Amino acid sequence: MAAYILRRLLLMVPTLFGIMAISFIVVQFAPGGPVEQVIARLTGQGGDAMDRISGGGGGDMAATNFDAGGEASSRYRGAQGLDPEFIAKLEQQFGFDKPPLERFGLMLWNYARFDFGESYFRKISVIDLILEKMPVSISLGLWLTLLSYLISIPLGIRKAVKDGSAFDTWTSAVVIVGYAIPAFLFAILLMVLFAGGSFFDWFPLRNLTSDNFDQLSWPEKIVDYFWHLTLPLTAMVLSAFATTTLLTKNSFLDEIRKQYVVTARAKGLSQRRILYGHVFRNAMLIVIAGFPGAFISAFFTGSLLIENIFSLDGLGLLGYKSLLDRDYPVVFANLYIFSLIGLFVSLLSDLTYTWIDPRIDFERRDV
Repeated sequence: MAAYILRRLLLMVPTLFGIMAISFIVVQFAPGGPVEQVIARLTGQGGDAMDRISGGGGGDMAATNFDAGGEASSRYRGAQGLDPEFIAKLEQQFGFDKPPLERFGLMLWNYARFDFGESYFRKISVIDLILEKMPVSISLGLWLTLLSYLISIPLGIRKAVKDGSAFDTWTSAVVIVGYAIPAFLFAILLMVLFAGGSFFDWFPLRNLTSDNFDQLSWPEKIVDYFWHLTLPLTAMVLSAFATTTLLTKNSFLDEIRKQYVVTARAKGLSQRRILYGHVFRNAMLIVIAGFPGAFISAFFTGSLLIENIFSLDGLGLLGYKSLLDRDYPVVFANLYIFSLIGLFVSLLSDLTYTWIDPRIDFERRDV
């Protein structure tokens, strides 16, 4: 097993390199980079743009050059009338004065040391920015995974036992509807019904806590926290539990039809003992081993639209805004960190298989 783990760890290096290289190449051809973003803000609303450049320190220089005019670099759309020296200073500030290959190598060297630099526009280090947004995503990912498993596993087992019955039929309809309708549509429906839309105004639409959260007692803080979580979490759970439910049902059906179950029934064992004493461990192998991956998926990718709809300032919203702003340090740091975590979680899932069922030996297989 040690050799298998070592091989997997070594394979992470070229995999991560490939992910970063492809993303970096795509970014080189994407229009509207950070220099263009600053130019657009300068020509549209100069004061606000200047506050976001170099901590506000370059404002006087930028305004002077903007008034002075001159031939701006033709590489940037909308740069006419800006001093070429100002454009060159912007390129130097954002690191675009270096060749792409040098910038990519420098980025990899820094990222290997977990040095992610600072955001182009937010005046804060990238790692601090990610840590600042993480509590929201942790809340959504943790509760989503927990609730979806608590619903899916009992429901999937029940559907397997009642396969072909009326219960199985109507619950399958519910599962299919939950799987087919995107979470953001559920979110909009819940918002219209229960968040001050056309019907009731029972739940808030912004943040995970109220403005007076610090002044509340501990019981009131807990109630306030779950009060804010109710709608976004409900929307996500309705779409998330379908896959795990069907996976649990099919896994149990496969085990129930095997010979050892027939033998156990012939010996007179009760249905409950057969189900939870013999079938459960084998049937839950795939479901439990997929738990780390399910959590990471919910944590990092499942909440982007939900965070936008309910104005929850988490990692999904951060990545989306950073991509729109071309805040490349934040974009690439998110990609690097979450890709690295995803690779480790994939390894953890495999190790979970061997922990649940020692008969599985990945070391005898090719990676």
